[in-house]
Amino acid sequence: MSTSPRKQSARSSKPAPDSSSVAKRLQSELMQLMMTAAPGISAFPDSDNLLNWSATISGPAGTVYEGLKYRLSMKFPADYPYSSPTVRFETTCFHPNVDMNGNICLDILKEKWSPVYNVQSVLISLQSLLGEPNNDSPLNSEAAELWSKPEEFRLSVVKCHPGAGNE
Repeated sequence: MSTSPRKQSARSSKPAPDSSSVAKRLQSELMQLMMTAAPGISAFPDSDNLLNWSATISGPAGTVYEGLKYRLSMKFPADYPYSSPTVRFETTCFHPNVDMNGNICLDILKEKWSPVYNVQSVLISLQSLLGEPNNDSPLNSEAAELWSKPEEFRLSVVKCHPGAGNE
C-alpha cells in the first residue's frame, strides 16, 4: 500500500510514528541546522536525549531586540512531527506573546501546527515574532500595551533581559 503525499498531510489520519522514525527525523533536522542554519538561530539536543533540545535565537536587526540573545527549550513529543514541540523561552523575554514564565502564544505551535514545520522553521518564526508580535492575542498585556511606545518598550526589554543591563 503506497501513501500519497496528500494522505500524509490529512490531519484525521495521523500515522503513529515509532521512536526510530522520530529519532531519524530529529537527526535529519539537526544535520539540516548544522549545514544550512539561518543567521541568528541554533539548536542542539541536550546530552543524549534527542527529544529535548536547547536553542538560541538572536533578536532581529532593526527591532527593539537587536543585539540580544535568547535561550529556548524544545521538547518533542513521541509522535513528532505530527504534534508540535513544546517550546519555551528560558531567557526572560518581555514580549506581548510571551508570558513571564517563557510560555509562547504562536499559532504554528498550537492549532496551526503541520508536520511540514521543523526546528529551523519554528526558530525562524519565533525570531520573526520578536519584531512582529500578534497584539490581538497577548500573553503579556503590559507588553502589548507598551508595544506602540518603542523607547519605553525597549527599556522594559532591557530591564527583563539578564544580559542587557548596561544598555
